[in-house]
Amino acid sequence: MIWVERSNIAQKIVTEAGTLALRHFHNISSLQVDQKGHQDFVSQADKAIEVFVREKLSFRFPDDGIVGEEGKSKPSKSGFTWVIDPIDGTANFINGIPTWAVVLAGVYENKVVIGIILDVCRSEMFSAIVDQGAFMNGKRLPSLGVGVLEEGSIGVGFSKYASKKWTISVLSQILDEGGVFQRNASGALSLAYVASGRLLGYIEQFMNAWDCLAGQLLVAEAGGNIQLHSANAMIDHGGEVIVGAPDIFEKLLEISRKAGIES
Repeated sequence: MIWVERSNIAQKIVTEAGTLALRHFHNISSLQVDQKGHQDFVSQADKAIEVFVREKLSFRFPDDGIVGEEGKSKPSKSGFTWVIDPIDGTANFINGIPTWAVVLAGVYENKVVIGIILDVCRSEMFSAIVDQGAFMNGKRLPSLGVGVLEEGSIGVGFSKYASKKWTISVLSQILDEGGVFQRNASGALSLAYVASGRLLGYIEQFMNAWDCLAGQLLVAEAGGNIQLHSANAMIDHGGEVIVGAPDIFEKLLEISRKAGIES
């Protein structure tokens, strides 16, 4: 039960951050929005939420490191590092689409031990602690079943970092297998939806750590399969993310390998 207290404190901070984010969301016409790259945006809200979470974490855990999408990294003195995405799904957020999340992961000695994803507009708090299960609003998520590709949806991510050819190949293969796909523009929420059984799996050629670490832990703790990455390497460089129910996971790995050959 070593991480329970930290997780409880972190969930309260994320909840408070979500309340602040929702105020911005209800007043999006006044937000300042900057474009970081093609289809890559940052808003005044992203910056404000990250500052808020950083200040709260630094007060409660002064020796912990902090890595965020928008701010400078703070080195860890404790061996523990928090990884923040203040608003995952900024493009949705600034366009009034209620599909975005506040995301926080806790990493200890190169391993993700806490994952929190708050779907603010739906009041759904997804959380996980390593070796203790995955939960939504405090209720344990049931273990994921095997899953059948023809009977559900696969989340497919795409960003400026991804190859168009790779992504087109992935989409084509999913359709050829009798499956369907969706992209909701929030990779973190898509991973939470895999953990909760709403999606069969998720595949994206490249994700940053703040987008995926919390969701990968959720899926693993819900009985799904994930690619095994060094958490520190993901923080430094990012990488491919594939998760899913056991049989779906193997199929997505196969699809990714084929897409890599074709692109």
